[in-house]
Amino acid sequence: MQSFLASLNSIVVVVNSYVWGPWMLVLILGTGLLLMLRLRGLPLLKIGYGFRQLFAGRQKKGEGEISPFNALMTSLAATIGTGNIVGVATAIGIGGPGALFWMWCSALLGMATKYAEAVLAVRYREKSPDGHFLGGPMYYIKNGLGKNWLWLGAAFAFFAMLAGFGIGNSVQANSVASALESAFRIPPYVTGLVMFVLVGLVLIGGIRRISTVAGALVPAMSLAYVAAGLLVLVLNIGELPAAIVEVVSSAFTGQAAGGGFVGASIALAIQMGVARGVFSNEAGLGSAPIAHAAAATDSPVQQGLVAMLGTFIDTLVICTITGLAIVVTGVWNGAAKGAAMSQAAFASSLPGGDILISLALVLFAFTTILGWSYYGERAAQFLFGVKAVLPFRILWVLAVPAGAILEMDFVWLLADTLNALMAIPNLIALILLSGVVVKLTNDYFKPEL
Repeated sequence: MQSFLASLNSIVVVVNSYVWGPWMLVLILGTGLLLMLRLRGLPLLKIGYGFRQLFAGRQKKGEGEISPFNALMTSLAATIGTGNIVGVATAIGIGGPGALFWMWCSALLGMATKYAEAVLAVRYREKSPDGHFLGGPMYYIKNGLGKNWLWLGAAFAFFAMLAGFGIGNSVQANSVASALESAFRIPPYVTGLVMFVLVGLVLIGGIRRISTVAGALVPAMSLAYVAAGLLVLVLNIGELPAAIVEVVSSAFTGQAAGGGFVGASIALAIQMGVARGVFSNEAGLGSAPIAHAAAATDSPVQQGLVAMLGTFIDTLVICTITGLAIVVTGVWNGAAKGAAMSQAAFASSLPGGDILISLALVLFAFTTILGWSYYGERAAQFLFGVKAVLPFRILWVLAVPAGAILEMDFVWLLADTLNALMAIPNLIALILLSGVVVKLTNDYFKPEL
Protein backbone atom coordinates (compact mmCIF):
# COMPACT_ATOMS: atom_id res chain seq x y z
CA MET A 1 0.00 0.00 0.00
CA GLN A 2 2.82 2.38 0.88
CA SER A 3 4.50 1.76 -2.46
CA PHE A 4 1.22 2.51 -4.25
CA LEU A 5 0.79 5.80 -2.36
CA ALA A 6 4.41 6.73 -3.07
CA SER A 7 3.92 6.04 -6.78
CA LEU A 8 0.67 8.02 -6.80
CA ASN A 9 2.39 10.91 -5.07
CA SER A 10 5.20 10.84 -7.63
CA ILE A 11 2.71 10.92 -10.50
CA VAL A 12 0.82 13.87 -9.00
CA VAL A 13 4.12 15.74 -8.43
CA VAL A 14 4.95 15.37 -12.13
CA VAL A 15 1.46 16.41 -13.25
CA ASN A 16 1.49 19.36 -10.85
CA SER A 17 4.84 20.61 -12.13
CA TYR A 18 3.42 20.53 -15.64
CA VAL A 19 -0.04 22.04 -15.10
CA TRP A 20 1.43 24.83 -12.95
CA GLY A 21 4.40 25.30 -15.26
CA PRO A 22 5.25 28.46 -17.24
CA TRP A 23 2.62 27.81 -19.91
CA MET A 24 -0.13 27.80 -17.27
CA LEU A 25 1.04 31.12 -15.86
CA VAL A 26 1.07 32.52 -19.40
CA LEU A 27 -2.47 31.22 -19.97
CA ILE A 28 -3.77 32.79 -16.74
CA LEU A 29 -2.03 36.13 -17.20
CA GLY A 30 -2.62 36.12 -20.95
CA THR A 31 -6.37 35.59 -20.55
CA GLY A 32 -6.55 38.43 -18.03
CA LEU A 33 -4.49 40.70 -20.30
CA LEU A 34 -6.64 39.84 -23.35
CA LEU A 35 -9.84 40.64 -21.46
CA MET A 36 -8.40 43.83 -19.95
CA LEU A 37 -7.32 45.07 -23.39
CA ARG A 38 -10.61 44.14 -25.07
CA LEU A 39 -12.51 45.89 -22.27
CA ARG A 40 -10.19 48.90 -22.62
CA GLY A 41 -9.22 48.83 -18.95
CA LEU A 42 -12.82 49.08 -17.75
CA PRO A 43 -12.36 46.87 -14.63
CA LEU A 44 -9.73 49.31 -13.35
CA LEU A 45 -11.60 52.43 -14.40
CA LYS A 46 -14.87 51.30 -12.83
CA ILE A 47 -13.69 50.20 -9.37
CA GLY A 48 -15.56 53.09 -7.71
CA TYR A 49 -18.68 52.34 -9.74
CA GLY A 50 -18.37 48.69 -8.73
CA PHE A 51 -18.37 49.57 -5.04
CA ARG A 52 -21.49 51.70 -5.54
CA GLN A 53 -23.16 48.72 -7.21
CA LEU A 54 -22.05 46.52 -4.32
CA PHE A 55 -23.68 48.68 -1.65
CA ALA A 56 -26.77 49.17 -3.79
CA GLY A 57 -26.81 45.40 -4.24
CA ARG A 58 -27.74 44.69 -0.64
CA GLN A 59 -31.28 44.55 -2.00
CA LYS A 60 -32.42 42.10 -4.65
CA LYS A 61 -33.12 43.50 -8.10
CA GLY A 62 -34.38 41.12 -10.74
CA GLU A 63 -34.54 37.34 -10.77
CA GLY A 64 -32.27 35.30 -8.53
CA GLU A 65 -32.00 33.62 -5.14
CA ILE A 66 -29.70 35.91 -3.16
CA SER A 67 -28.78 39.58 -3.20
CA PRO A 68 -25.81 40.70 -5.33
CA PHE A 69 -24.05 41.70 -2.09
CA ASN A 70 -24.50 38.25 -0.57
CA ALA A 71 -23.37 36.65 -3.84
CA LEU A 72 -20.06 38.48 -3.47
CA MET A 73 -19.88 37.55 0.22
CA THR A 74 -20.43 33.88 -0.68
CA SER A 75 -17.67 34.17 -3.27
CA LEU A 76 -15.37 35.89 -0.77
CA ALA A 77 -16.23 33.25 1.82
CA ALA A 78 -14.61 30.72 -0.49
CA THR A 79 -11.67 32.89 -1.55
CA ILE A 80 -10.69 34.56 1.73
CA GLY A 81 -9.06 31.63 3.48
CA THR A 82 -5.73 30.03 4.15
CA GLY A 83 -4.34 31.55 0.95
CA ASN A 84 -4.48 35.03 2.49
CA ILE A 85 -2.36 33.97 5.48
CA VAL A 86 -0.51 30.78 4.61
CA GLY A 87 -0.35 31.27 0.82
CA VAL A 88 1.14 34.76 1.02
CA ALA A 89 3.74 33.65 3.54
CA THR A 90 4.64 30.62 1.43
CA ALA A 91 5.00 32.75 -1.70
CA ILE A 92 7.33 35.22 0.05
CA GLY A 93 9.25 32.45 1.81
CA ILE A 94 10.05 30.73 -1.49
CA GLY A 95 10.02 33.53 -4.04
CA GLY A 96 11.14 36.41 -1.82
CA PRO A 97 9.31 39.73 -1.24
CA GLY A 98 9.10 40.21 -5.00
CA ALA A 99 6.42 37.51 -5.11
CA LEU A 100 4.03 40.03 -3.53
CA PHE A 101 4.58 42.41 -6.47
CA TRP A 102 3.64 39.68 -8.93
CA MET A 103 0.59 38.85 -6.83
CA TRP A 104 -0.48 42.47 -7.38
CA CYS A 105 0.05 42.20 -11.12
CA SER A 106 -1.92 38.96 -11.39
CA ALA A 107 -4.73 40.48 -9.29
CA LEU A 108 -5.02 43.56 -11.51
CA LEU A 109 -5.41 41.35 -14.58
CA GLY A 110 -7.52 38.94 -12.52
CA MET A 111 -10.12 41.66 -12.01
CA ALA A 112 -10.86 41.51 -15.74
CA THR A 113 -11.03 37.72 -15.57
CA LYS A 114 -13.39 37.71 -12.58
CA TYR A 115 -15.55 40.38 -14.23
CA ALA A 116 -15.90 38.29 -17.40
CA GLU A 117 -16.66 35.13 -15.42
CA ALA A 118 -19.58 36.73 -13.58
CA VAL A 119 -20.95 38.46 -16.70
CA LEU A 120 -21.08 35.12 -18.51
CA ALA A 121 -22.41 33.29 -15.44
CA VAL A 122 -25.46 35.56 -15.23
CA ARG A 123 -25.90 35.76 -19.01
CA TYR A 124 -26.01 31.99 -19.51
CA ARG A 125 -27.48 30.77 -16.21
CA GLU A 126 -30.44 28.39 -16.09
CA LYS A 127 -33.37 28.06 -13.74
CA SER A 128 -34.00 24.55 -12.45
CA PRO A 129 -37.51 23.11 -12.04
CA ASP A 130 -37.24 23.58 -8.27
CA GLY A 131 -36.54 27.30 -8.68
CA HIS A 132 -32.76 27.37 -8.19
CA PHE A 133 -30.51 29.42 -10.47
CA LEU A 134 -27.66 27.38 -11.92
CA GLY A 135 -24.61 28.91 -13.52
CA GLY A 136 -20.85 28.95 -13.80
CA PRO A 137 -18.31 27.78 -16.39
CA MET A 138 -20.12 24.51 -17.13
CA TYR A 139 -23.25 26.45 -18.04
CA TYR A 140 -21.66 29.21 -20.07
CA ILE A 141 -19.70 26.55 -21.93
CA LYS A 142 -22.90 24.56 -22.55
CA ASN A 143 -25.16 27.50 -23.45
CA GLY A 144 -22.58 29.88 -24.88
CA LEU A 145 -20.37 27.56 -26.92
CA GLY A 146 -22.96 24.92 -27.77
CA LYS A 147 -23.37 21.17 -27.46
CA ASN A 148 -20.13 20.39 -29.27
CA TRP A 149 -18.30 21.87 -26.30
CA LEU A 150 -20.34 20.08 -23.64
CA TRP A 151 -17.39 17.81 -22.88
CA LEU A 152 -15.38 20.86 -21.82
CA GLY A 153 -18.10 21.89 -19.37
CA ALA A 154 -18.26 18.37 -18.00
CA ALA A 155 -14.47 18.35 -17.54
CA PHE A 156 -14.67 21.58 -15.55
CA ALA A 157 -17.47 20.24 -13.35
CA PHE A 158 -15.63 16.98 -12.71
CA PHE A 159 -12.38 18.64 -11.65
CA ALA A 160 -14.22 21.30 -9.64
CA MET A 161 -16.19 18.68 -7.71
CA LEU A 162 -13.05 16.73 -6.83
CA ALA A 163 -10.96 19.83 -6.09
CA GLY A 164 -13.57 21.01 -3.61
CA PHE A 165 -13.03 18.03 -1.33
CA GLY A 166 -9.36 18.91 -1.16
CA ILE A 167 -8.74 22.63 -1.20
CA GLY A 168 -12.26 23.62 -0.16
CA ASN A 169 -12.83 21.07 2.56
CA SER A 170 -10.12 18.79 3.97
CA VAL A 171 -7.29 21.32 3.75
CA GLN A 172 -9.42 24.01 5.38
CA ALA A 173 -10.60 21.70 8.18
CA ASN A 174 -7.02 20.68 8.82
CA SER A 175 -5.94 24.33 8.99
CA VAL A 176 -8.62 25.05 11.59
CA ALA A 177 -7.67 21.99 13.65
CA SER A 178 -3.95 22.86 13.52
CA ALA A 179 -4.57 26.49 14.46
CA LEU A 180 -6.76 25.61 17.45
CA GLU A 181 -4.40 22.89 18.62
CA SER A 182 -1.37 25.20 18.58
CA ALA A 183 -3.17 28.19 20.12
CA PHE A 184 -5.52 26.53 22.63
CA ARG A 185 -4.42 22.86 22.77
CA ILE A 186 -7.78 21.67 21.46
CA PRO A 187 -7.47 18.11 20.09
CA PRO A 188 -8.03 17.91 16.31
CA TYR A 189 -10.79 15.31 16.66
CA VAL A 190 -12.80 17.70 18.86
CA THR A 191 -12.43 20.47 16.29
CA GLY A 192 -13.47 18.05 13.56
CA LEU A 193 -16.65 17.02 15.40
CA VAL A 194 -17.66 20.60 16.19
CA MET A 195 -17.12 21.68 12.59
CA PHE A 196 -19.01 18.60 11.41
CA VAL A 197 -22.07 19.85 13.31
CA LEU A 198 -21.72 23.53 12.35
CA VAL A 199 -21.15 22.87 8.64
CA GLY A 200 -24.04 20.41 8.58
CA LEU A 201 -26.42 22.91 10.14
CA VAL A 202 -25.52 25.58 7.59
CA LEU A 203 -25.68 23.29 4.56
CA ILE A 204 -29.20 22.14 5.40
CA GLY A 205 -30.41 25.56 4.28
CA GLY A 206 -28.60 25.50 0.92
CA ILE A 207 -27.39 28.66 -0.84
CA ARG A 208 -29.74 30.97 1.07
CA ARG A 209 -28.36 29.85 4.45
CA ILE A 210 -24.77 29.86 3.17
CA SER A 211 -25.14 33.38 1.77
CA THR A 212 -26.74 34.64 4.99
CA VAL A 213 -23.92 33.27 7.13
CA ALA A 214 -21.31 34.56 4.67
CA GLY A 215 -22.99 37.96 4.55
CA ALA A 216 -22.61 38.25 8.33
CA LEU A 217 -19.19 36.65 8.88
CA VAL A 218 -17.13 37.76 5.88
CA PRO A 219 -17.38 41.55 6.31
CA ALA A 220 -16.79 41.34 10.07
CA MET A 221 -13.80 39.00 9.93
CA SER A 222 -12.25 40.84 6.97
CA LEU A 223 -12.51 44.25 8.65
CA ALA A 224 -11.08 42.89 11.91
CA TYR A 225 -8.12 41.31 10.11
CA VAL A 226 -7.48 44.41 8.02
CA ALA A 227 -7.60 46.62 11.14
CA ALA A 228 -5.07 44.42 12.95
CA GLY A 229 -2.81 44.31 9.90
CA LEU A 230 -2.92 48.06 9.44
CA LEU A 231 -2.01 48.47 13.11
CA VAL A 232 1.08 46.31 12.55
CA LEU A 233 2.05 48.52 9.61
CA VAL A 234 1.46 51.73 11.59
CA LEU A 235 3.62 50.45 14.44
CA ASN A 236 6.37 49.77 11.89
CA ILE A 237 5.70 52.85 9.75
CA GLY A 238 9.38 53.79 9.67
CA GLU A 239 10.22 50.54 7.88
CA LEU A 240 7.30 50.66 5.45
CA PRO A 241 8.93 52.68 2.63
CA ALA A 242 11.98 50.40 2.61
CA ALA A 243 9.69 47.35 2.63
CA ILE A 244 7.79 48.58 -0.43
CA VAL A 245 11.08 49.28 -2.23
CA GLU A 246 12.21 45.76 -1.29
CA VAL A 247 9.03 44.24 -2.73
CA VAL A 248 9.31 46.10 -6.04
CA SER A 249 13.08 45.80 -6.52
CA SER A 250 13.29 42.10 -5.66
CA ALA A 251 10.48 41.41 -8.13
CA PHE A 252 13.03 42.12 -10.86
CA THR A 253 16.18 40.79 -9.19
CA GLY A 254 14.99 37.67 -7.35
CA GLN A 255 15.64 37.15 -3.68
CA ALA A 256 14.66 34.28 -1.39
CA ALA A 257 14.18 34.21 2.33
CA GLY A 258 17.27 33.31 4.34
CA GLY A 259 15.85 29.92 5.23
CA GLY A 260 14.34 29.32 1.80
CA PHE A 261 15.79 28.41 -1.55
CA VAL A 262 18.98 30.40 -1.98
CA GLY A 263 19.19 32.53 -5.10
CA ALA A 264 15.53 32.57 -5.99
CA SER A 265 15.23 33.80 -9.56
CA ILE A 266 12.87 36.34 -11.04
CA ALA A 267 11.02 33.42 -12.63
CA LEU A 268 10.48 31.84 -9.22
CA ALA A 269 9.17 35.12 -7.80
CA ILE A 270 6.74 35.37 -10.73
CA GLN A 271 5.69 31.74 -10.45
CA MET A 272 5.02 31.91 -6.71
CA GLY A 273 3.33 35.30 -6.92
CA VAL A 274 0.96 34.31 -9.71
CA ALA A 275 0.26 30.77 -8.45
CA ARG A 276 -0.40 31.82 -4.85
CA GLY A 277 -2.35 34.86 -6.05
CA VAL A 278 -4.66 32.68 -8.12
CA PHE A 279 -4.89 30.20 -5.24
CA SER A 280 -6.08 33.05 -3.01
CA ASN A 281 -8.43 35.07 -5.24
CA GLU A 282 -9.43 32.21 -7.60
CA ALA A 283 -9.57 34.54 -10.64
CA GLY A 284 -9.61 32.20 -13.63
CA LEU A 285 -10.42 29.03 -11.71
CA GLY A 286 -14.12 29.40 -12.50
CA SER A 287 -15.38 28.83 -8.96
CA ALA A 288 -16.67 32.31 -8.06
CA PRO A 289 -19.09 32.67 -11.01
CA ILE A 290 -21.04 29.69 -9.66
CA ALA A 291 -22.04 31.86 -6.69
CA HIS A 292 -22.60 35.01 -8.75
CA ALA A 293 -25.00 33.13 -11.03
CA ALA A 294 -27.44 32.93 -8.11
CA ALA A 295 -27.54 36.73 -7.64
CA ALA A 296 -30.90 38.49 -7.93
CA THR A 297 -29.94 40.89 -10.68
CA ASP A 298 -31.29 41.93 -14.05
CA SER A 299 -27.86 42.89 -15.41
CA PRO A 300 -24.90 40.58 -16.09
CA VAL A 301 -22.62 43.62 -16.26
CA GLN A 302 -23.67 44.98 -12.87
CA GLN A 303 -22.94 41.61 -11.28
CA GLY A 304 -19.61 41.46 -13.11
CA LEU A 305 -18.65 44.81 -11.62
CA VAL A 306 -19.53 43.51 -8.15
CA ALA A 307 -17.70 40.23 -8.75
CA MET A 308 -14.40 41.84 -9.77
CA LEU A 309 -14.25 43.51 -6.34
CA GLY A 310 -13.65 40.04 -4.89
CA THR A 311 -10.19 39.98 -6.46
CA PHE A 312 -9.53 43.56 -5.38
CA ILE A 313 -10.52 42.89 -1.75
CA ASP A 314 -8.89 39.48 -1.49
CA THR A 315 -5.48 40.22 -3.01
CA LEU A 316 -4.94 43.96 -3.32
CA VAL A 317 -6.21 44.58 0.23
CA ILE A 318 -6.00 41.50 2.47
CA CYS A 319 -3.03 39.69 0.88
CA THR A 320 -1.16 42.99 0.61
CA ILE A 321 -1.59 43.68 4.32
CA THR A 322 -0.36 40.18 5.17
CA GLY A 323 2.60 40.46 2.81
CA LEU A 324 3.70 43.92 3.93
CA ALA A 325 3.37 42.91 7.59
CA ILE A 326 5.71 39.99 6.90
CA VAL A 327 8.27 42.15 5.05
CA VAL A 328 8.11 45.22 7.30
CA THR A 329 8.72 43.16 10.46
CA GLY A 330 11.61 41.28 8.84
CA VAL A 331 10.27 37.81 9.71
CA TRP A 332 10.37 36.79 6.04
CA ASN A 333 14.11 36.36 6.40
CA GLY A 334 13.85 34.12 9.46
CA ALA A 335 13.21 30.46 10.14
CA ALA A 336 9.39 30.60 10.36
CA LYS A 337 7.44 29.22 7.40
CA GLY A 338 3.82 29.29 6.26
CA ALA A 339 1.27 30.23 8.90
CA ALA A 340 4.07 30.50 11.49
CA MET A 341 5.61 33.33 9.43
CA SER A 342 2.36 35.33 9.49
CA GLN A 343 1.94 34.60 13.20
CA ALA A 344 5.47 35.80 13.89
CA ALA A 345 4.84 39.03 11.94
CA PHE A 346 1.74 39.93 13.94
CA ALA A 347 3.13 38.71 17.28
CA SER A 348 6.23 40.87 16.87
CA SER A 349 4.10 44.02 17.03
CA LEU A 350 0.85 43.04 18.74
CA PRO A 351 0.45 41.22 22.07
CA GLY A 352 -1.35 37.99 21.26
CA GLY A 353 -0.84 38.55 17.54
CA ASP A 354 -0.18 34.86 16.98
CA ILE A 355 -3.51 33.99 18.61
CA LEU A 356 -5.25 36.58 16.44
CA ILE A 357 -3.82 34.90 13.33
CA SER A 358 -4.99 31.52 14.62
CA LEU A 359 -8.53 32.83 15.10
CA ALA A 360 -8.47 34.48 11.67
CA LEU A 361 -7.43 31.18 10.13
CA VAL A 362 -10.33 29.46 11.88
CA LEU A 363 -12.94 31.89 10.56
CA PHE A 364 -11.42 32.20 7.10
CA ALA A 365 -11.16 28.44 6.67
CA PHE A 366 -14.67 27.79 8.03
CA THR A 367 -16.29 30.18 5.56
CA THR A 368 -14.20 28.68 2.76
CA ILE A 369 -15.70 25.27 3.53
CA LEU A 370 -19.17 26.79 3.24
CA GLY A 371 -18.47 28.61 -0.03
CA TRP A 372 -16.80 25.65 -1.69
CA SER A 373 -19.60 23.30 -0.63
CA TYR A 374 -21.91 25.24 -2.90
CA TYR A 375 -19.44 25.13 -5.79
CA GLY A 376 -19.00 21.38 -5.48
CA GLU A 377 -22.73 20.82 -5.11
CA ARG A 378 -23.51 22.68 -8.32
CA ALA A 379 -20.75 20.79 -10.17
CA ALA A 380 -22.19 17.48 -8.96
CA GLN A 381 -25.69 18.55 -10.01
CA PHE A 382 -24.45 19.44 -13.50
CA LEU A 383 -22.90 15.99 -13.90
CA PHE A 384 -25.47 13.76 -12.20
CA GLY A 385 -28.66 15.80 -11.80
CA VAL A 386 -30.50 17.13 -8.77
CA LYS A 387 -30.54 13.67 -7.18
CA ALA A 388 -26.82 14.08 -6.50
CA VAL A 389 -27.26 17.13 -4.23
CA LEU A 390 -28.19 15.34 -0.99
CA PRO A 391 -25.53 12.60 -1.27
CA PHE A 392 -22.95 15.27 -2.07
CA ARG A 393 -23.88 17.29 1.03
CA ILE A 394 -23.61 14.18 3.20
CA LEU A 395 -20.17 13.31 1.80
CA TRP A 396 -19.07 16.94 2.19
CA VAL A 397 -20.02 17.07 5.87
CA LEU A 398 -18.38 13.67 6.54
CA ALA A 399 -15.14 14.86 4.90
CA VAL A 400 -14.77 17.70 7.42
CA PRO A 401 -13.80 15.65 10.52
CA ALA A 402 -11.66 13.37 8.36
CA GLY A 403 -9.73 16.37 7.06
CA ALA A 404 -9.19 17.65 10.59
CA ILE A 405 -7.13 14.62 11.58
CA LEU A 406 -5.44 13.56 8.31
CA GLU A 407 -1.95 14.38 7.06
CA MET A 408 -2.47 17.02 4.40
CA ASP A 409 0.72 17.14 2.32
CA PHE A 410 -0.61 14.89 -0.44
CA VAL A 411 -4.10 16.44 -0.30
CA TRP A 412 -2.60 19.93 -0.76
CA LEU A 413 -0.63 18.71 -3.78
CA LEU A 414 -3.59 16.91 -5.34
CA ALA A 415 -5.96 19.82 -4.76
CA ASP A 416 -3.47 22.26 -6.27
CA THR A 417 -3.27 20.04 -9.36
CA LEU A 418 -7.05 19.76 -9.64
CA ASN A 419 -7.35 23.55 -9.34
CA ALA A 420 -5.21 23.92 -12.45
CA LEU A 421 -7.18 21.26 -14.28
CA MET A 422 -10.48 23.04 -13.55
CA ALA A 423 -8.98 26.37 -14.60
CA ILE A 424 -8.00 25.20 -18.08
CA PRO A 425 -11.57 24.61 -19.43
CA ASN A 426 -12.70 27.88 -17.86
CA LEU A 427 -9.89 29.94 -19.38
CA ILE A 428 -10.52 28.43 -22.82
CA ALA A 429 -14.20 29.36 -22.52
CA LEU A 430 -13.38 32.91 -21.41
CA ILE A 431 -11.17 33.43 -24.45
CA LEU A 432 -13.77 32.02 -26.85
CA LEU A 433 -16.63 34.01 -25.27
CA SER A 434 -14.69 37.25 -24.75
CA GLY A 435 -16.62 38.84 -27.63
CA VAL A 436 -19.89 38.28 -25.75
CA VAL A 437 -18.45 39.97 -22.66
CA VAL A 438 -17.31 42.97 -24.70
CA LYS A 439 -20.71 43.31 -26.45
CA LEU A 440 -22.70 43.14 -23.20
CA THR A 441 -20.34 45.67 -21.62
CA ASN A 442 -20.55 48.08 -24.53
CA ASP A 443 -24.35 47.82 -24.60
CA TYR A 444 -24.55 48.57 -20.86
CA PHE A 445 -22.23 51.58 -20.99
CA LYS A 446 -23.38 52.74 -24.44
CA PRO A 447 -24.62 56.15 -23.23
CA GLU A 448 -21.11 56.86 -21.93
CA LEU A 449 -19.30 55.73 -25.08
